Amino acid sequence: MSNKSAQICVIGAGHAGIEAALASARMGMDTILFTMSLDAIANMPCNPSIGGTAKGHLVYEIDALGGEMGRGADKVTLQSRTLNLGKGAAVYSKRVQADRMKYRDIMKSTLENTPNLRVIQAEITDIITKEENGQKRIDKVVTRLGEEYSTQCAIICTGTYLNATIHTGNICYQSGPDSLSGANFLTDALKREGVSLMRFKTGTPSRIHADSIDYSKLEIQEGESNTLPFCWETDEREYQKKEQIPCYIVYTNLNTHEIIKSNIKKSAMYSGNITGTGPRYCPSIEDKIVRFADKERHQLFVEPMGINTKEIYLQGFSTSMPIDVQEKMVHSLVGFENAKIMRYAYAIEYDCTDPQELLATLEYKKISGLYGAGQFNGTSGYEEAAAQGLVAGINAVLKIKGEEPMILPRSSSYIGTLIDDLVTKGTNEPYRMMTSRSEYRLLLRQDNADKRLTPIGRRVGLVGDAQWEHYKKKQEAIEAEKERLKTVIIKPTDEVNKIIEDCGTTPISASISLHDLIKRPQLDLENLSKFDTSRPVLPQSVIFTAQTDIKYDGYVKKQLAEVARTEKLEEKPLPYDLDYSTIKGLRIEAYQKLNKVKPLTLGQASRISGVSPADISVLLIYLQSR
Repeated sequence: MSNKSAQICVIGAGHAGIEAALASARMGMDTILFTMSLDAIANMPCNPSIGGTAKGHLVYEIDALGGEMGRGADKVTLQSRTLNLGKGAAVYSKRVQADRMKYRDIMKSTLENTPNLRVIQAEITDIITKEENGQKRIDKVVTRLGEEYSTQCAIICTGTYLNATIHTGNICYQSGPDSLSGANFLTDALKREGVSLMRFKTGTPSRIHADSIDYSKLEIQEGESNTLPFCWETDEREYQKKEQIPCYIVYTNLNTHEIIKSNIKKSAMYSGNITGTGPRYCPSIEDKIVRFADKERHQLFVEPMGINTKEIYLQGFSTSMPIDVQEKMVHSLVGFENAKIMRYAYAIEYDCTDPQELLATLEYKKISGLYGAGQFNGTSGYEEAAAQGLVAGINAVLKIKGEEPMILPRSSSYIGTLIDDLVTKGTNEPYRMMTSRSEYRLLLRQDNADKRLTPIGRRVGLVGDAQWEHYKKKQEAIEAEKERLKTVIIKPTDEVNKIIEDCGTTPISASISLHDLIKRPQLDLENLSKFDTSRPVLPQSVIFTAQTDIKYDGYVKKQLAEVARTEKLEEKPLPYDLDYSTIKGLRIEAYQKLNKVKPLTLGQASRISGVSPADISVLLIYLQSR
């Protein structure tokens, strides 16, 4: 390839761009990753954490497909916790506090040392398309310095940089996050090419000097012992030896709330300066005070940003108040009376695309070879971004190779659910992945992500030999352990029944296999380890998955039956060029929505807002008549 060309060009080196570029290069494509600043690669302008509710699932899924985020997160873990432990194992979600600067350094080094990948500091200000077989297709990307790069596929991963505006009180100015330059020219090019854009908003709290906080007044939050890593490659035992840094909890109080209420009109959120839609599930603190006026306090998390920095992140205290009000707000918190602010909070508005203009591959329907990924697609969060970047990168490669695309069904993964929600339903606010969004969450545990997705990663060519061998050995060990537990017989002795009763369940009156006994929700292998004399030494991940498979077996069978029923709709393709207004019996709203989304299957059509079961019946009859 020419130095001024690449098979795939990735625009933006945030979490989406990194996964897209690495996937492309590792699958053999000549790839260029463009970034506004080499020093901002893998930046975490908001919370320096990876994972969380449903987000942890995404990181495990990225890893299972051959992505990078989990590997990097394991190397920079400051504290690890499992969320939702009070609920079923299906919704357990790992979250780590990450060393922000180390993560950036590791990801930058990974990119720089990846064959087939060039990393170039340049702002992409234009895209050039050409007509081919009656359709637009991407031809070139153009830098601010006038360089043109010919390409077969381009992936837009602009995050919150696109036409970005910072707001602090009544002060607003064009800038990307962390005072980095915004991408102020690409918006016009996208509009010229017919791309529909939306205006979204997010924000971040102030950063506090660690030595100015009185920790004796705060609740301590220690890390969790024996947590498992994200990445298949990370040694479990070595990971569990990591020294973890404590986090802390503080609460807003009536004084905090009064300061916010009395200055609410000074907030950019309430002054009318901000027109973009903010995230529902991560609102600013002033938004919380207004929306939940009856609450006397809100929980905030005091989290380190790294080993070699004094900056402390105050999670839950995002605001767009003027700086003098910010100082009063911070000082009103117990333990923060003398706190020194190192970086002030701000809100940021940015342009993003309407994801309903994308196929499930994340390619634009109207511009062949052009893909969108990450916050550019209307999502929030590093994990959602990385997942989309990975999918876009894989599919761009498969397109160039002329192979079948990778489209993950909802029943396969949270990644599949995320993308299907975006391209089918769209979003009118920054989309955040949650376990409640998946109707198949009993199947989609974070511990079985490899079983669900690693064979797919292998098929598309991203999972290498080492990961594949590790996967096969792990699955064999899990199945062997499940079979072994059927042979371990527990007799109804007084000692056994005392332990069983102490765990809150009824004693046994006849011999029973350990396999069947641990199906009881109150019992686990650890409770009964004393009576399992043949127990082999196995990795913790193998033991956990084997046990969870056994406990969930009945529920899984029911959900698999539901998947089989819905797959009948997914197997019925719809012609992409179909004009739904010509089908008699469809309601006006239905054919308008169907013509906008252009669903690929009857199953996807059934999930479009405004398309009723009666409309699906009409489509089914239409397909049968053809």
